[in-house]
Amino acid sequence: MYFDLGETLVHTADDGGTSYRPGAAAYLRALRERHIKVGLITNVPSAWGATDAERAARLRKEVDATWQGPAPFAWEDFGDRVRTPRTEAERKPAPALWQRAKAGSGNCRVVYQAETAEEVTVAASLGFVPYQVGLAHRPPFLPVRLVELLGRPSPA
Repeated sequence: MYFDLGETLVHTADDGGTSYRPGAAAYLRALRERHIKVGLITNVPSAWGATDAERAARLRKEVDATWQGPAPFAWEDFGDRVRTPRTEAERKPAPALWQRAKAGSGNCRVVYQAETAEEVTVAASLGFVPYQVGLAHRPPFLPVRLVELLGRPSPA
């Protein structure tokens, strides 16, 4: 499962402070308890590094510097599954980041959760199970039980 970061999992307040969006920490904990792998597909400046790992390290430094939550952001849950633009042309909504994420996911169904309709539409067009967070008539995140069902092999 992949997420956008800003305004999906974390919120940046008017004062520049960063913290979890409501329910995000508990949701990540529930996914972790069920051994569901998570990743990030997020726009950062391509100049932040030559590799996803370098750009992810800079992203972590930037978020951690403004973090105001009672518990730190769960960076360890994401491992090496942080996809960032190699060039400015790869920035979302260009399909490159989703294509790279999907290529690294084998034959698994891949979910993408974000706050913008445009991003979930692009993800859906590339074969992701999309979920737009932050809509009043829906749960804040795709229910964990449904994620577990999506992860099961299809009956033969």
